[in-house]
Amino acid sequence: MPNTKSQSTKTTKRKRSPVASAKSQFEHYRKLLLEKKARILGDVEELEKQSLLNSQRDAAGDLSDYSLHMADVGTDAAERETMLGLASTQQKMVDKIERALERIEQGTYGTCELCGGKISPERLEALPEANTCVTCMRKYNL
Repeated sequence: MPNTKSQSTKTTKRKRSPVASAKSQFEHYRKLLLEKKARILGDVEELEKQSLLNSQRDAAGDLSDYSLHMADVGTDAAERETMLGLASTQQKMVDKIERALERIEQGTYGTCELCGGKISPERLEALPEANTCVTCMRKYNL
């Protein structure tokens, strides 16, 4: 008679892949990254709305909100340029966040891309999109 008891009580433990382990280990940071991305995208959307509103007024020739004084025209142009600069900076941040999310998926998140060392949890908490350790950041003036 076969030994069915020993066969039925044996449970096989499945080893988690290193990538799966890394994903669960960094779930907290993934959430931080997604929240930061959503907040930034909301800010960018608002900047785009404001810029579009101003552009539509300009295109329609609606000058009722604008003074014809040259200083005011310059101020308006500077404000538009500032909004475009902010939107560009925000987009760069979203790109960094996307790359950090990719590193979580690949299992390389939390590893310095320059020296291969570990990025401290304190740094990742403050800047979850960080891809370098503090030592390399200082060394290479990043």
